[in-house]
This record gives sequence, C-alpha cells and structure tokens, in this order.
Amino acid sequence: MTASYDACLKEMYALRRFGIKLGLSKTRSILKNLGDPQGRFSAIHVAGTNGKGSIASCLASILRAAGFRAGLYTSPHLVRFNERMVINGRQISDPDVVRAYEAVRQAARGGDREPTFFEFATAMALFYFGEKDVDWAVIETGMGGRLDATNVIEPELSIISNISLEHREYLGNSIAEIAGEKGGIIKPSVPVLTGAGQKSALAVLKSVAEKKSAPLFKMGTDFRVRKQPDGTFSYYGMDSRLRGLSTPLPGSHQVENAALALAGCEMLNRRGLGLSGEAIRRGVAENRWPGRLEVVLKKPLVILDGAHNLMAARKLGKFMAGNLDPEKTVLIIGVLDDKPYASILKSLLPRCARAVITQAKTGRAIDPEILLKEAKKNLPNVSVIPDVKEAVIRTVKEAGADQAICVAGSLYVVGEARPALTDLAGSLPPSV
Repeated sequence: MTASYDACLKEMYALRRFGIKLGLSKTRSILKNLGDPQGRFSAIHVAGTNGKGSIASCLASILRAAGFRAGLYTSPHLVRFNERMVINGRQISDPDVVRAYEAVRQAARGGDREPTFFEFATAMALFYFGEKDVDWAVIETGMGGRLDATNVIEPELSIISNISLEHREYLGNSIAEIAGEKGGIIKPSVPVLTGAGQKSALAVLKSVAEKKSAPLFKMGTDFRVRKQPDGTFSYYGMDSRLRGLSTPLPGSHQVENAALALAGCEMLNRRGLGLSGEAIRRGVAENRWPGRLEVVLKKPLVILDGAHNLMAARKLGKFMAGNLDPEKTVLIIGVLDDKPYASILKSLLPRCARAVITQAKTGRAIDPEILLKEAKKNLPNVSVIPDVKEAVIRTVKEAGADQAICVAGSLYVVGEARPALTDLAGSLPPSV
C-alpha cells in the first residue's frame, strides 16, 4: 500500500527524535542499496557558515540558463518540505516525495541504527536527482562538511563560502577547527573556491587542499567583484571579466555570493562545460532565494530575512542601517536556543524604533521572556506576541504605509511568517 504524502512527512519528521549524528556510513549504506544514484550526475558541493544557499541557487540558475537539467538540494525549507529538492526551478512533486520516501525507507532497513531526518532527506534527494536524470546537481551541506551526510558525493567543484563560529558542540570551538570540518568537503584534485577571510581559516583550508592536491582559489586574491554606482556589479576573474551584472537579491553580501558562483563557472569552463557569458548573466539575474532580505510587501515595507546566526544578523543590521529609517522600523524576531541571542539582538535592535519578540513552533526556540529581558537592555519599546502568525498580522495591520517591518532571527520564524503574509498580500512568489 502506497503511503500518502502527509504520512511520509510525519514519519520523516519523527526521525528528528534521533537528533544529529555526524558520519557518512549510514547514508552510504542507504545509497548503496539504491544503486548509488549519486554517481549518475555531476555535482557541485557548497559548504560554509552563510551564503551557501544563495551560492547554490545561483549556480543552479546559471546551469539551467545554459540548457542543463540542474538539480538543487538545500536546507532547511521555509514552508514546505518540497522546497529542498528542485529541478530546473520546479520543486519536487508530492507523488515524487512519496516515491523517493518509499525507496529510501526500503533501502534504510537493517544496519545498526535508524537514519536521522537529514540523512533520510539527503538520500531522497540523491535518489530523486538520479531518477530524473539531472545533468548537474548543486548540493548544499547541512552542517559542517567532513561528516555531513551530503559528503558522500564526488563533486566536480567544491565551494566554501565563509566561516564563523557556529554549532560549536559539533564543529569545534575555534575558527580553525570549524574550517577543518568545512574543509572536509575538499576532494583529491578537485578545485575549491572560498570566500573565507580569516588567516586561521585560510591556513587550514590551504593545508587540506595541498594534502589533497586540490587547487585552491580565494575571493579577493584570485577573483573579485566591485559594485557600481548604478546598482550593477563587475566581476574580475581568473579567465574572464563580466561587467553590468545584476542580481535581484539585495545586500552587498549577495554580490560576494554571486562572485563565488561566477568563479565556480570559470572552474567548470576550464573543465570544458562551455557556460557562455550570456547564460551566466541571465542565470545571475534570474536567481531567487526567498527569506533572505526578501521584500514581500511594499506599503508597509515588509522584509523577511532569516538572519539565523551572528554573521547573518550583522549583515542584516548593516543593510538596515543603510536602507531603512530607524525611527520607522519595527523588528519581529525569534531566535533558536543554540544561537548567541544577546549578540544577535545587539546587532539589530539599535536599527529600529520598536521590536516584537515571537517564538517559532519548534522545540529549539528560545522562550520569548528570555529574549524580552535581553532586548530591553538595547531598546525600551519591546513587546511579546508568542505566535508568529499573530505577531506578523497584528504588526502589519498597525503599521503606517511609510513604515518598515523586518522579520528575522530564524528561518523557522520566516517560514511561519510567509504564509501569514500570503493571507495579507493575496499571494507571494513560490518559496523557492
């Protein structure tokens, strides 16, 4: 009997009780039983603290514009599980979710333990891409890299966006240790690109790359970008220069993310892929990545940005300082319990006149009262509306047409806010 879509997801989400288990053996075992579908397509592997999803989606967009059948695997999803697996801009269908789920469930039987949620989802994505005969798949890591379930692939290119302190209980307590974990995606003789800037991180990545004879290319040294006054940007690479490029993703950091994707195209062209300047330009311009400085309403202005860790919060704070009037800005924020919430609040609260503390429907969310106590150290006008949907709807309805509302602090919060805003706006673009 074929399971229903809802039943499949219920069973998958139940796997979260097994928590996070870093290691590759379970995923490899499942894929072996599936006939190793990850060997049926070429892959690009993207790791890093921030920006890896934007880079991955940009590369998939460029490959699609160049005429390739391109898969994209990212996490987490904002609204629907299907967002995690995309081919040529289209999310996996509900029936395909069921088919992939049933295939992986059969392949996962036996062994020393049950797969975790992420291991199961990763195996589903690789099975799906193999089944649908993609030419390329751009695969984003979940956490770290070396022991991340996605590290079973043998990519044509590895990208490590940047590195900051995160997930210390799993990845280490220093930039160097975390760089070592993320550098675990580097494969023998496979080129690797990085936007990491810290000396300690670069030293580790250089050492790993040298041991594996993998050519390493650094943003700012081997390739760079420059923003132009008209809002476009120019790319100066190893083999090419492109001017007048534009990305719909706001924020200066998105230009840096695009630079890593463009350098990736150069590496692929060195391997004979033949990505044209026209396809690259169009792919960058058509890239969409919801929930990251995404404008979903204009009067009042409503912006969704996950800003789910300190580096992302600082980038959001920089954007708010340069683009929003602090006297007319309201922040709706909820944070997860493994994040440095005091520093995140300090990065964002000075950029607004008022804040609303909320809480996503996940066991990892920080109690709003804890956030409220900390927030009041930075901003007097703070209130609590625990339910995300209620917080968004009430704040938008109370706002004047000239005000700005920023929803941030967690992709879980953004994921709950988006449907609420759909109700208000009538419709929003797809969440992928």
